[in-house]
Amino acid sequence: MKRIVIFASGSGSNAENIISFFREKPEVAVAAVLTNKQTATVLDRCERLNVPAFYFNNTAFRDSDAVVHLLQGLNIDLIVLAGFLWKIPSNLIEAFPDKIINIHPALLPKYGGKGMYGDRVHQAVKENKESETGITIHYVNENYDEGAIIFQAKTDVVPSDDASSIAQKVHLLEYEHFPKVIEKLLS
Repeated sequence: MKRIVIFASGSGSNAENIISFFREKPEVAVAAVLTNKQTATVLDRCERLNVPAFYFNNTAFRDSDAVVHLLQGLNIDLIVLAGFLWKIPSNLIEAFPDKIINIHPALLPKYGGKGMYGDRVHQAVKENKESETGITIHYVNENYDEGAIIFQAKTDVVPSDDASSIAQKVHLLEYEHFPKVIEKLLS
């Protein structure tokens, strides 16, 4: 059996989607969800879904190997960032080379980098009058949104779209493709 851990910082809708997808797949288990926010609603989702969840602070994440040791103890095959906003420290990247993936709500290399997440990305897409946007699933390296691209999916952007409608289109792509890409990487 393959084991994954999901990192999330917010509501956890992508985390829930991934958990639900793999409930039907006995060859993959979501071992845990980790978050850097004690008030993240992903914790409520984990409780409802009966998935172990752990909170860690900045010191445990950046200044020690506590998170690395936790992950090693869980014997995981893949770390999935699903709305996780902190930059991954080098000790974690070194401990899990090519085993950390992220989803970005745009077609990288456009609209990536520090501070480019969520509605900020969708607003930039709208302001620049893009005709399309999408998602990028990529490996994580030491720089924001610069790891090797694994998969991209596109959706049209029309002049009447605003940041909210663009976000809805992008979320549909995330929910459709992210679990399938994870499954493919693990097979």
